[in-house]
Amino acid sequence: MEKQQKTLTFGKMLSYGIGIFGIQMCIGMLNTYQAQFYTSVLQAELTKCAVIILLAKIVSSLADPVIGNLIDGSHFKSGKMKPFVAMSIIPFAALTMVMFVAIDFRSDTAKYAWITLTTVLWNMVMSFAEIPSQGMLAVLSPSSDEKSSAAGISNMLKSVGLVACNAVVPVVCILTKSAVITKKEYLISAGVIALGACIFVAIMLKGTKEVIRSEPQNMSFKNMFTELRTNKPLLIIFLINMLGFGRNIAVTIGVQAAAVLFDEVTVGPITLSGENLPIILGVGAMVTSVISIATIPMVAKRIGTKKSFMIYGIYGFVVSVVSYVFFVLTYDASNPGKSFWVVFIIQFLTNFMFGPHGYAPLVMLSDAVDYKEMTTGKRTEGVQYSVLVLSIKLANAFAVALGIFMVGVSGYVGTMKFAEVTTSMRNTIMAAYWLFPGIFVGLSMIPMIFYKLDRPEIQKQLREFMANRKG
Repeated sequence: MEKQQKTLTFGKMLSYGIGIFGIQMCIGMLNTYQAQFYTSVLQAELTKCAVIILLAKIVSSLADPVIGNLIDGSHFKSGKMKPFVAMSIIPFAALTMVMFVAIDFRSDTAKYAWITLTTVLWNMVMSFAEIPSQGMLAVLSPSSDEKSSAAGISNMLKSVGLVACNAVVPVVCILTKSAVITKKEYLISAGVIALGACIFVAIMLKGTKEVIRSEPQNMSFKNMFTELRTNKPLLIIFLINMLGFGRNIAVTIGVQAAAVLFDEVTVGPITLSGENLPIILGVGAMVTSVISIATIPMVAKRIGTKKSFMIYGIYGFVVSVVSYVFFVLTYDASNPGKSFWVVFIIQFLTNFMFGPHGYAPLVMLSDAVDYKEMTTGKRTEGVQYSVLVLSIKLANAFAVALGIFMVGVSGYVGTMKFAEVTTSMRNTIMAAYWLFPGIFVGLSMIPMIFYKLDRPEIQKQLREFMANRKG
């Protein structure tokens, strides 16, 4: 009997997660390599690029409430979310490739105008893909347990998707027999990732179905901002992402961090150097990241979303401080073997803290959508998920700006040889890479103190409401 009532099968959960993986591949490619491409290929200044990326993300985020309103006001027979994902993925993939087209500009004005225009456009189209793809979780099943399981799978694949470029780019370099990333390798890598995104999203669209339907809702800008101000669970999620923005710094400066930690690394016939070195950091982080992301749904189910988030947060704050001190005291640039294991140990320890930060907001927002419908009769997935993506986009913008600022403050430039990197440069960059994320994870716990939707009595009410809900 229970099997017949099951709405969201494992196959559908996996299909949903694969689509999320595809979209995050494109996002990860930009987060990791955009600034490096601009400086190494387009010969742009790093600090100017940081300012442009920050401002472009803020400007493009103004479109997020509009997108949410379009979704909530839609009349498509196939649902609210899937049609927008289907319409956006090809433009999104195409723009991801365009971002890595090398143009020989005749003036700096034209170059920076191009960088600004394409960054704004890419972020707008990214919102058209990410808001409905994240929002699909709330409409795939009336069961909070099923949605939590789907959130766990999608969170794992999302995290892998964000770092997939660290594997794709080195493989492309191996196939082209290039020891460094040139404009050709950048474009081929972006093309592979863009094609993969289209294929994976197609799997999502084919393998999932929106089962929760609601009447179209039209909201004004005033009402959308009122939504954020008056919807306490939504405000908490927004503040968690904003106060914790610095936990994303490591992704944005992975290329620079690897460059100051390692010289050329040879494994059998393969030699890694320059922009290909982040794969070493990725390997160190992947083991614990996968363990953390895979186990957080089980931990959260046992002790609650709030408690698990707080426990992982305290762990992250403490271990990042201790690990950074360990790094400063033990790292030896003249001893590659010792340095590798110091880095691997720190990566292994610190990355446990990131598990809840992709999982918890998805579960919390899915509950927030149901809770609002239960208490007000209105269901506004589009607007609420647009706020989630807005907070993610703004957090990422500030993380990029802070990360690149710290690299600039250190005095490091991308043309430096490993022997030219000073201890001060290395320690400053690695503070941004290891220490800052833990501090911001600690800050993100503050709004979670006030979260109440995971209380047993409220969860019981939500289950009963969704079980009796029609449509």
